[in-house]
Formats: sequence, structure tokens, C-alpha cells
Amino acid sequence: MTHPNLRIGLLFYTATGPWRFTDVGTRAITAMKRDRPEDPSWTNGPPYAVSVFDEEDQDGCALREDDV
Repeated sequence: MTHPNLRIGLLFYTATGPWRFTDVGTRAITAMKRDRPEDPSWTNGPPYAVSVFDEEDQDGCALREDDV
């Protein structure tokens, strides 16, 4: 993924499934996992449970599921 393509609310994919951007910073992004129905507390908020992806983690992300 290239940084200019990233924006809050956009869906992206990793090997673990779909994610949604919650913040896009200069060197890191935060995102919510989108397929966690077994644990509804992940979507109760604010505050929400998010994960941080740094520059190295972003290499494993793609805007299309087929590209992961």
C-alpha cells in the first residue's frame, strides 16, 4: 500500500482478514479488525479496540483482498 492511497474509513486486507482505517499518520496507521463477531466488545465504543501498523507492518497490507 502506498501512503497517498490511505484514508480514514477505507477497508484494507491483511493475511488475517479485513480491517478499516481509523487513523492515518505519517509513519503509522491504526485500524479496527472487521470480522470479530465472536467478541462484540471490539465494536463497542468509543473508545474502540484498534491495532497499530507501523511502516514495516504495512508491507503485508493491501487495498484488494486478492493482493494479500
